[in-house]
Amino acid sequence: MEVVGVAGLGKMGKPMARRLIEAGHAVIVHSRSQGHVEEIAALGATKAPTPRDLAANADIIICSLPDSPTLETVCLGTNGIHAGARSNTILVDTSTTHPEVTRRVATALAERGMEMLDAPVSGGEPGAIAGTLSIMVGGSDAAFKKALPVLEKIGRTITHMGPSGSGQYAKLANQIIVALNYVAIAEGLVLGAKAGLDPAKLIQALQGGLAQSKCLEQKGERIITGNYEPGGRLTLHIKDLQYALDTARAIGVPLPATAMALQYFEATRVAGRGAWDHSAVVTLFEDLAGVKIRKNTG
Repeated sequence: MEVVGVAGLGKMGKPMARRLIEAGHAVIVHSRSQGHVEEIAALGATKAPTPRDLAANADIIICSLPDSPTLETVCLGTNGIHAGARSNTILVDTSTTHPEVTRRVATALAERGMEMLDAPVSGGEPGAIAGTLSIMVGGSDAAFKKALPVLEKIGRTITHMGPSGSGQYAKLANQIIVALNYVAIAEGLVLGAKAGLDPAKLIQALQGGLAQSKCLEQKGERIITGNYEPGGRLTLHIKDLQYALDTARAIGVPLPATAMALQYFEATRVAGRGAWDHSAVVTLFEDLAGVKIRKNTG
């Protein structure tokens, strides 16, 4: 069974590493958060002091990082993955990064004999914990087939989208749809709350018709209890929407609704809620309407 390295042990990387250990893989980990490293090491993982050390001892490397600059540093920086690269090692980047950066990193790693798959995920922390993530993969057929048994340990819906960068394009589409869904949920639930409807009953009704969505299913209860503990941070979704707009501009696609959604998310961040869950954009609409969406406890 392959030795799997995991670089980045945040809300997504840590449960991924845990699942791989439970599946019987030898796992090597590296992260800026030493507390998380120690936690996973206690489960049986080996600690790598640098990304270079991780790459020198792993057959497949999974990166779970916050943004494109961090990916470039971990992969191509001093003591980065490229410095320890072994021929035929596969890097699987589950982060959401800019497609151009993905291709640049893939080209640089190919010069060292490594293949890279951009494999961003959707499903948030609950999906990572349960191993039910949707994984959108870009890269060669051969690399995809080799990495698939490992991907199946962390995801349920795994789709090979095409060549390098294709996975990131798919994830940007996902992030657009999720963001606009949260805006729609905000407007609908705020309207209902202002009109005096019980939000729990409203959500039940909506989930039985065409308005049903995974976002409402996963976040509805949290919205009406005011729980915005992050599964996916709002600031990271802002980053993703900006990547989407940059990419759309480069390939000639107008995204007017996405541009507006980005401003709503930005306004929520400016209100001091950037570290909250991305569904917290709902609170901006609560502020605008002067009403709170809360479960009727009477």
